[in-house]
Amino acid sequence: SRRHKLYREELNLTSPAALLPLRPEASWLQFHLGITRDGLYPRSSPTVNRLLRDMQELTTVSADYSQDEKALLGACDCSQIVKPSGVHLKLVLRFQDFGKAMFKPMRQKREEETPEDFFYFVDFQRHNAEIAAFHLDRILDFRRVPPTVGRLINVTKEILEVTKNEILQSVFFVSPASNVCFFAKCPYMCKTEYAVCGSPHLLEGSLSAFLPSLNLAPRLSIPNPWIRSYSFDGKEEWEVNPLYCNTVREIYPYSNGNRLLNIVDMAIFDFLIGNMDRHHYEMFTKFGDDGFLLHLDNARGFGRHSHDETSILAPLSQCCIIKRTTLLRLQLLAEPEYRLSDVMRESLLQDPLAPVLTEPHLLALDRRLRLILKAVRKCIDTYGEAKVVANDTTPPEAPAPDRVKPTT
Repeated sequence: SRRHKLYREELNLTSPAALLPLRPEASWLQFHLGITRDGLYPRSSPTVNRLLRDMQELTTVSADYSQDEKALLGACDCSQIVKPSGVHLKLVLRFQDFGKAMFKPMRQKREEETPEDFFYFVDFQRHNAEIAAFHLDRILDFRRVPPTVGRLINVTKEILEVTKNEILQSVFFVSPASNVCFFAKCPYMCKTEYAVCGSPHLLEGSLSAFLPSLNLAPRLSIPNPWIRSYSFDGKEEWEVNPLYCNTVREIYPYSNGNRLLNIVDMAIFDFLIGNMDRHHYEMFTKFGDDGFLLHLDNARGFGRHSHDETSILAPLSQCCIIKRTTLLRLQLLAEPEYRLSDVMRESLLQDPLAPVLTEPHLLALDRRLRLILKAVRKCIDTYGEAKVVANDTTPPEAPAPDRVKPTT
């Protein structure tokens, strides 16, 4: 803390500008007001594009650790298989219009594949995976991933100089290559492999828009019925019992409604990005048991383009159900004129860090899509289309009443 104070005095650094009043038209607020039981934002939402632009361009006014990292209070047991803090190095950045976003720094270069000997629970978190997951989720018309954009962050000016957290200040250092670096709260000797560095100050990262606070929009965090074992040699029941879905169907809320269909949607999404780390899912309590599932924390996706982890599709292959709207979208994206890799490539070009994914990762999407459709065809051949494809099409909603105007 003393070194940081001297550093600021030496550079004659000034405090950031005062926060501006809340603007009702702010993209952050409009994004929150646009959340419905159908998704986080409407299909054609100008608000999302404004929000992406604001996260990319607005000046940060403060930086801090996320709440889950604060809860650890710096505790770190280096003997644990899953290290709780260092691997999740992420920060909350705030902006002048009361907006805030989760910043995940670059941990792995785009052309690097996750080593095949890595367990999924010790894999790096990739900033470009968060960006690509948002674009894929929007292409699939799920709209369950918060808007996410890439940005080059000046770690000195936009983190170190604006943070009031003394612990965060203390973990900054200058590397032998004269790059500004920082690391997680766990003891440095335990965590040297987790430091991230600018070049010398600029660092790539993803910014994901925050959802409304839990006080305003409570959410439930629910264990995934197809959760994986987080040990070197353990197995969960679904991994050894092909009839596991019969057990799940007997448990509320999977026994009726859309919850199980939403789990299948999530499994399809995770299979396409290669994410094996979906141990929990979240949903807004306001929309009840049939509300959509939030597809959060996708940074462990897009690690290996050369491997298709078909076990991720267990909810689909074991339950043999899928929404008609999901199936129609997948079939459309398998057509040559709407090929998923082409649509993704074009969509990702809009991000300032483009190219976000390497070509092998894009082509892997087409290959995995064919595997999904093959699994659906196998189910239909076995049980018939009427039992496999659930008709979830609904008539257009009536116009919503005028929203209450926010007041200062």
